[in-house]
Amino acid sequence: MFWPDTISKKLGIQYPVIQAPMFGVSTVQMAAAAAEADCLGSLALADLSADQSVELIREMKKMTDKPFAANIFVHHIPEVTDVLKEKFVKTKHFLEHLAEENNIEVAFPELEMISINGYHEQVDAIIQENCKILSFTFGNLDDQSIQKLKENGVTLIGTCTSVNEALQLEKSGIDIICVQGIEAGGHRGSFEAEHIPQIGGLSLLSQVYDHVNVPLIYAGGIYGARTLQAVKDLGAKGFQVGNLLLASQESALQPFEKERLKKVKEEEIVLTKSFSGRYARGVKNHFIETVENSEYILPYPYQNKLTNVLRKAAKSQQNSDFVGIWVGQSIHPYSELSTEEILKNLIKECER
Repeated sequence: MFWPDTISKKLGIQYPVIQAPMFGVSTVQMAAAAAEADCLGSLALADLSADQSVELIREMKKMTDKPFAANIFVHHIPEVTDVLKEKFVKTKHFLEHLAEENNIEVAFPELEMISINGYHEQVDAIIQENCKILSFTFGNLDDQSIQKLKENGVTLIGTCTSVNEALQLEKSGIDIICVQGIEAGGHRGSFEAEHIPQIGGLSLLSQVYDHVNVPLIYAGGIYGARTLQAVKDLGAKGFQVGNLLLASQESALQPFEKERLKKVKEEEIVLTKSFSGRYARGVKNHFIETVENSEYILPYPYQNKLTNVLRKAAKSQQNSDFVGIWVGQSIHPYSELSTEEILKNLIKECER
């Protein structure tokens, strides 16, 4: 049998293929389509409020009765100090000037208008809505939340980008670990926002496999049978794909963003903090080149919230120079088929 069944049995799915929870790109429709392909759909709840999370969970349940994972951010929220307030004002002024120079009409929020949500209310909402699989990134859940979730029969999937992070997750009693290589698209799942581990996926997977005893999902660079086979040989029991689904029918990317993806070159794919204040891998553009090494980057999530309005305005103008197009290092044709078809084709390719 080609597919390892450790994770499939644990999660109640046929194939241990996981659709990556790409907040802003993946949709409820994408997660439901992945579930319909007998894989694990991931519902990206990020740092939404509990009410918004409940709304999406209920929408997902209307679309499929198959298992799916809710995915949340468990990042540290920086304290609002005088230093942060001062830097926020400077960054806002800089971005206002940059937008004006590039003919983008946008009203940036004041600091006090920005709403920052912790994850604890989401945990309660996930239990209340009887979700049985929770994946998370940007750190580890606190002990009380882990205990509460486990008491309610929730399987926990944590994200690591180093052996040390994997060991912390295992020690906390996390059931499954998602190992994210540096080549993965979008945000690093690192516990730290600043000094992130930059370990290649195959090296990281091999080392984590040698150090922990829980089943591993691998994420980063999987886009066909040979890449999936390689990480299977290195000990992965589950296979997370995101880059493969970026241009799918259910993707939230607009046609102009999908066209930009299809023209991307190796040297244009970079790690950047410019949009969000956390490192993410995406397509280099004018915004990244202007902001990346400047003093105008706030800590996550404040930079993310501030630039969000600029990205929305740029998207409405179909201006690819001011949107974050997240993409991994593995360039491929970026199919526009449905998520279900793309995943079924991957499964067939692997089984051949």
